Amino acid sequence: MTDFGLWGLIPPVLTIALAFITKDVVISLFLGILSGTLIVAGGNPFAALVNLSDVVAGSLNDGWNIRIFLFCALLGGLVGLLSKTGAAKAFGRWAASRVRTGKASLLMTWVFGLIIFIDDYFNSLAVGTVMRPITDKNGIPRAKLAYILDSTAAPVCIIAPVSSWVITVMSIVKGSEGFEQLGITEFEFFIRSIPYNIYALLTIIMVLVIILTSRDFGPMAASNRYHETTGSLYNEAYGDAPGEVAEIGGNDRAKPMDMLFPIVVLIISAVVFFPVTTWLGSIDGESITSMSQAMGSMSFGDAFANTDASYALFYSVIFTLTITFIYYFARRLFTIKEASEALKEGIGSMVPALLILTMAWTIGSIIKSSPEDGGLGLASFLSEAVVSGGFPLALVPMIVFGLSALIAFSTGTSWGTFAIMIPITMPIIAGLAKAKGLPVEGMSHAMFLGVSAVLGGSVFGDHASPISDTTILSSTGASCPHLEHVSTQMPYALFVAVCSLVGFLLGGLFLNAIVAWIGAIALFIVGMVFLPRIYRKA
Repeated sequence: MTDFGLWGLIPPVLTIALAFITKDVVISLFLGILSGTLIVAGGNPFAALVNLSDVVAGSLNDGWNIRIFLFCALLGGLVGLLSKTGAAKAFGRWAASRVRTGKASLLMTWVFGLIIFIDDYFNSLAVGTVMRPITDKNGIPRAKLAYILDSTAAPVCIIAPVSSWVITVMSIVKGSEGFEQLGITEFEFFIRSIPYNIYALLTIIMVLVIILTSRDFGPMAASNRYHETTGSLYNEAYGDAPGEVAEIGGNDRAKPMDMLFPIVVLIISAVVFFPVTTWLGSIDGESITSMSQAMGSMSFGDAFANTDASYALFYSVIFTLTITFIYYFARRLFTIKEASEALKEGIGSMVPALLILTMAWTIGSIIKSSPEDGGLGLASFLSEAVVSGGFPLALVPMIVFGLSALIAFSTGTSWGTFAIMIPITMPIIAGLAKAKGLPVEGMSHAMFLGVSAVLGGSVFGDHASPISDTTILSSTGASCPHLEHVSTQMPYALFVAVCSLVGFLLGGLFLNAIVAWIGAIALFIVGMVFLPRIYRKA
């Protein structure tokens, strides 16, 4: 037996249904995993629980997975250290002395949102803490600030090479059926898929366009008029604004560079460790016995592309934590006790994400593994069923974008949506591409497009959902009434989502990123010309 047939659909369908009902992706994923082990165990609940324990433990027994798990945890610890230095407040004081217009303050918020890419939560709170006093001074409505914070959180994290988001995606992609047929590393897959990530990139572009042109529409335009009429930075009709954001750090010795230093170290160390780990791995003690021989055996580009990202990022975050700890301690920005507390708080903040990540690996393993290996063989079943049914490959990106957007918006989380949709999408695309006779390069483009559609739909949900953590934290960071942020941002997010949907449809038809972008940008330009004229909510 190669698969359990339609029975294999129960775990993902149950997970999706429970996610809609409970709005709790952790419980939904757990029950989806349990349903899969029940099917494999023939309905025996005791055997199912034993199998569940084994498969969860097995997911963390993999070298790649445990390094990624630790990377995410330590990245949270780094954010915890950043939060204790007072550097954000110092950076805010420095910026306030140089930014004197509303447009300049919005541009600075946008730039900071691109720079603070290592964590979406830290992005929303740190950038909000730094920029809110500056935008307040320059008369910028809080809703506009909240929109920029939210639009440079998840959309930026999903395209940044060094973030827990991207590592999660790479780990799920690496374990999905169909990936091995591409003949590339998971890191190369990520780099080459960036141009296809229409929703994330277009969201970032739209923020810049709105800042430079002031072509607001819908509830955001109404909030602007309310500010001009009343002088209030937020609309009391939406409720009270959250209290003033707590200072991220209170040490008066902190300087603006103290906030940027760890981020720069993390980026540089990651860039260095990507090729270094490849060279180290090529030393076999026989034909290659030294680092110099390893470096001579391949080009820098090959070493960078063929790296094991789990090693490189794990090494880089440990190196960055060590250097940052020494730097901050030498600068007397905290005591050892405060540093220990900051590390524990930062790692603790990552626990929900680590739970989702672990269960994502687990449900992915159950879905793709054959019955002989304790799985359902769903990937093979779906691939064969879709291919034999003559389903058009061209429509897959558009459909998975819409489905991912619906799931993520309803649950308020993108990571759980990644875990559900990527292991289903990749084998379907691989099967359809093979049936269509596409070469490996053509299959690769289809994969990039399909996975980017999942990512785009998932990020839309995280960006726009009123129950999303980053939506709530962006409201908090901007000290804007949550409902005002949700209502003013929603038309912008939906507009970009529609443009992306058209782009994924055209991209699926031609398997070409340029064609996809032409369609998305054309609709975007038309919308930006006419929407401010016809959609000015009173």
